[in-house]
Amino acid sequence: MSDNKNNAVYTNVLDMIGNTAMVELSNLDTGVCRLLGKLELNNPTGSIKDRIALNMIEKAEATGALKPGQTIVEATAGNTGLGLALVAAQKGYKLVIVLPDKMSVEKEYNLKAMGAEVIRTRSDVEKGHPEYYQDLAETIAKEKDAFFVNQFGNPANVEAHLKTTGPEIWQQTQGEIDAFVCGVGSGGTLSGVGGYLKSKKPSVEIVLADPVGSILAPLHHTGEAPPAGKWLVEGIGEDFVPSICDLALLDHAYSISDKEAMLASRELLLKEGLMAGSSSGVLLQAALNYCRQQTEPKTVVTLICDTGNRYLSKLYNNDWMREKGFID
Repeated sequence: MSDNKNNAVYTNVLDMIGNTAMVELSNLDTGVCRLLGKLELNNPTGSIKDRIALNMIEKAEATGALKPGQTIVEATAGNTGLGLALVAAQKGYKLVIVLPDKMSVEKEYNLKAMGAEVIRTRSDVEKGHPEYYQDLAETIAKEKDAFFVNQFGNPANVEAHLKTTGPEIWQQTQGEIDAFVCGVGSGGTLSGVGGYLKSKKPSVEIVLADPVGSILAPLHHTGEAPPAGKWLVEGIGEDFVPSICDLALLDHAYSISDKEAMLASRELLLKEGLMAGSSSGVLLQAALNYCRQQTEPKTVVTLICDTGNRYLSKLYNNDWMREKGFID
């Protein structure tokens, strides 16, 4: 196992990013498999995105793309924004976040509390529309002469997982890993962790967990991207293939409905005591599907991507769940 970071005294909160714990999910039906969850909700802002936020900013500083006193702009479903807000505050940068309007209000409140300016935009438009969150962020960055992070096309995103997440998983499992289940938001986790694990052990199967409505799982299955649908799960699933996303790494892909994802997250809390967000529900359900289909024991690793505290008004709100038809 990796070193327990609680044994150390740190000089800065940024040093606390990464080296997250791993736990066996022993109270769920995993068939013949052993399912391990890497607790990314234990990062300082409560999500895996702290890793890429730190690396993308430090890489931009090192190359001169980000200059002292410059404003940072990014488009995000929320968690990358929170990671950037943490790093920007520690390093003295102003931050502007463009957030689609379907994202939870908790994320907006959290971002503002951390000093970020938040601009809400439409979530019912696709890439290429001026109000699509990534296009709008890029426009704002040009207008402000600001640094546009562009997590969806930034190699430092992938590098963060190649340098940290992948090696941590390999060390924690002592190389005894047979499959890794992840989602795609920007593609950094898939490309970084998947690429690292395949380099260490080519037989490791990389499994995509994708919301119903996203084009990625159908693209893997058929080779053609269907028209994008709509989904309520936050932070994963795409209507395009990000440039840093290496889909060639995939061995399997599962499409998970919003209802399945929300109920899986709630089951994770009840049975394992882990309060995770909706994207973790997609990963968990896909991991369970994969595990239950195996006929020989395997060690499977997935991610508990972020804290469920950001979704109290949604998936942990019974009224909202009833309104969406997810519970009676």
